[in-house]
Amino acid sequence: MKINVASVGYGFFTLISLFLLGGCHHFGPSGTKPSPLSSVYKTPTDNGPLGDTSPFLMPYNRIIDGAGQSVSFGDASVENHSLDAVLLPDQKTLVVEDRFGIAFFDVNQRKLISRWDYNKGSDLKGSMSSFSGIKAIVHHDSTYIFWGAGGRGKPNSHVMQVVWDGSRARLVRAIPFMPIAPATIALPNEVVLKEEAGELMLYTVLNGNNQLVKLRVKDQQVVWTAPTGVAPFGLTILDTKAYVTNWAGPVPDVTNGFETAGVPWGSAYVDPKTGAMARGTVSVIDITQGKVERELSVGLHPNAIIGSPDQKFLYVANGNSDHVSIIDVANQQVVDSVFVGLYNRGNGYIGSTPNGLAISPDGTTLYVANGLDNALCVVGLGSKASSAGKGNNTIRGYIPTQAYPAGIVLHNNELYVTNLEAIGARIANPVDQGGQGKNPAGGTLKAYNSHKQLASISFIPVPNQQQLEAYTEKVKKLSLQFRLALTEQAPRPNVAPKPVPERIGEPSVFKHVLYIIKENRTYDQVLGDLPQGDGMPELCIFGDSITPNQHQLTKDYLLMDNYYVSGKSSAEGHHWASAAMVTDYTEKSVRAWFRSYPHVLYDAMVYDKKGLIWNNALDHGKTVRMYGEACSCAYDKKEYNWSKLFQIRQTSKPFSFTNTTTISRVRPILAMNFPGCDDETISDQMRADAFIKELNETAANPNADLPNLMVMSLPNDHTSGMSPGFPIPRAMVADNDLAVGRIVDAITHSRFAASTVIFITEDDSQAGWDHVSAYRTTGYIVSPYSRLQKTVHTNYNQTSVVRTMEQILGLPPMNVIDATALPMFDCFSDKPDLSFAYKALPNRVSLTDMNPAPTGLKGASLKFTNQSIRYGFHQIDRGHDDLLNRILWFTAKGKKRYPAWLAGSEEDEDDDD
Repeated sequence: MKINVASVGYGFFTLISLFLLGGCHHFGPSGTKPSPLSSVYKTPTDNGPLGDTSPFLMPYNRIIDGAGQSVSFGDASVENHSLDAVLLPDQKTLVVEDRFGIAFFDVNQRKLISRWDYNKGSDLKGSMSSFSGIKAIVHHDSTYIFWGAGGRGKPNSHVMQVVWDGSRARLVRAIPFMPIAPATIALPNEVVLKEEAGELMLYTVLNGNNQLVKLRVKDQQVVWTAPTGVAPFGLTILDTKAYVTNWAGPVPDVTNGFETAGVPWGSAYVDPKTGAMARGTVSVIDITQGKVERELSVGLHPNAIIGSPDQKFLYVANGNSDHVSIIDVANQQVVDSVFVGLYNRGNGYIGSTPNGLAISPDGTTLYVANGLDNALCVVGLGSKASSAGKGNNTIRGYIPTQAYPAGIVLHNNELYVTNLEAIGARIANPVDQGGQGKNPAGGTLKAYNSHKQLASISFIPVPNQQQLEAYTEKVKKLSLQFRLALTEQAPRPNVAPKPVPERIGEPSVFKHVLYIIKENRTYDQVLGDLPQGDGMPELCIFGDSITPNQHQLTKDYLLMDNYYVSGKSSAEGHHWASAAMVTDYTEKSVRAWFRSYPHVLYDAMVYDKKGLIWNNALDHGKTVRMYGEACSCAYDKKEYNWSKLFQIRQTSKPFSFTNTTTISRVRPILAMNFPGCDDETISDQMRADAFIKELNETAANPNADLPNLMVMSLPNDHTSGMSPGFPIPRAMVADNDLAVGRIVDAITHSRFAASTVIFITEDDSQAGWDHVSAYRTTGYIVSPYSRLQKTVHTNYNQTSVVRTMEQILGLPPMNVIDATALPMFDCFSDKPDLSFAYKALPNRVSLTDMNPAPTGLKGASLKFTNQSIRYGFHQIDRGHDDLLNRILWFTAKGKKRYPAWLAGSEEDEDDDD
């Protein structure tokens, strides 16, 4: 059996400490000395790629070097995630709920011994485990395991029941749950099992139906259902009371006038300033009758909930507030809370994201999984929070884990931690599943692909106080906490303007920022043919002949060949790009996307407490304009297809459409003449036309000015695969490239040229191939102060862009991630080139070269055309991302072998939606 094990010792801790503390004395790979401003912020990790060896740099300013021993597992051909875990009654077997099934570990040997996945039953193929919640019970001398799952059939929700015989698991039944309209999936999450009068009873929250259900397992008969709040998540039962955490708070009362916004299958209370959830609650339900007794207010995004060993207290992790609420069970009241975030500096930063809990047997120590801190917070409970507690609650320290700890089991002075993101998408070596899973053929597989990722579980001995203090310092270093002091320096008076001010609040030479977000390309796919960058030409399919403007921008301004997206799909990517973090809701939905695929940010549950870059700007008196981002575009889709819309543009005829957004604060700043980003039927030339027209009108008015922040979506480099009725992929990428070139041309020839900086990024890399990293992508910076005409090798990512825009606009960071991001000082010079204006290059391929209908096609052309139709590739991110990339390869390279050694086995079938 082949298992990947990473062990961490104090020798390495000392090494990384020296690196981090001495980072300002290291130079980049080119041998040139970085700017003094950049040097102060930098560590050695900023001079190289993300890499595939420990410590692992994540693409959002965090370094992974977890405590204890981590074991990787999963089917190496898919994107694996560890969600939750339970220790079996035998006290030696740990069961991990992962996205595609459950895995069994011998906790003494710390090794995988068996695995069960949904493909074992044909009726369950395509199912995925829900957000969290797995329980085990011995009943009639058999060990049963229960957890929730969602699928694609009818019914599409089940609570899974398997029996464990000591060596393997066998499915007993999949207990079905039907959705209640308008929900499309009932979605059971947390489960509780109880023996009552000799009968085994199942309690589960139905996240889609907003219900708690009690069901008799033997005959699957529902005893009662009770209403909950919106999107119930966690469940625990003490005595005769069930306590349910409501991820999105109470069901809104339409008569009270408070603002609501859409979440899938309903609405929830939101903060009108940010669009984020405004309330979180815990429902208290009498389980003898299924009667709701009360609803307690807690923090935002309440998820995990556990009781104290003596059942006198409850603890609720609030994922969007960074604190844990403490409930006195006898009084049914919230009596205390403890802030568990790593950055408790009085600055209001959030983003640590507590989402898992465990408590010591004596009830004095609470362990909290802080997802984006990549650490466990160790809380000493005080007298208000524990029967055995004394004084006030205290934060004893932090324990480093792998990426995004989610579930915690405490046993025999050892912590078992499920790491939702493990070490991210790296080289995924084939793992021998002992007959329980599928291995890619062909030996070692280098899977530089965002949807090829192994899951992991960590075994961490509970540290003593001295070890905990050392771990805490390590967590701070791995989280680059030293940058906070730089971030929080007060602005100085009479400082000369700079492109990127040294301190937030000091003046910038720029008054206007245009932020363009594109869709789904890697560096090698587009810029791999550039000799001045770290590219692999044979992997380039949209090179200079297809993207002449993007290539020219790298020559006229600068090339970034070490720039990364922070997420793995558009549903994550747009939020990382605009908020510099994601919420627990987004993270726990990854790959499954049961409730929504919120790439246009229409689901209010994806918004973090502090919001996104545009409301940060509005909060600080800046003007903002939104072009196609965070909105949907509605028009008569029966009347208009791609060709007709393109013809309308050529003949200057009107096109009627309406942009809509769920965020009230976005509505007044949304450009209604710029088509929204969620529709590839609309050419990016139409979008460029709309922006340039508005720009020219503003420039012509001497009393008018551009907004301080402009956020734009240009989505068509996503392509529609080989979908008939749409341009071929290289034409759609060329369409996008021409739009970029025209927009840059228009700005640099306008009276706003000297005062405007343009940042361009992809939202994600979405399963594309790259020889350096699954996360590496293209990024561009255009301004008179960015005429460096050289390659910048500094490691930057989307949060660096957000932080740099904040630095330019004088905005404080929104959360713990952008607060510790590396500003992009290396991409600017203090001396502008005001004589240069960019001239857009014409497209070198026809924008109207269309995909043919399947009639008359043969072989791979027919196969890929039918698959494009079947999976709806004309709609952005409909799943089957690896298949789409195979199609893109075929359209560019013909029968040349697909680079499976980088992107996945050729035999893989991507069945993910």
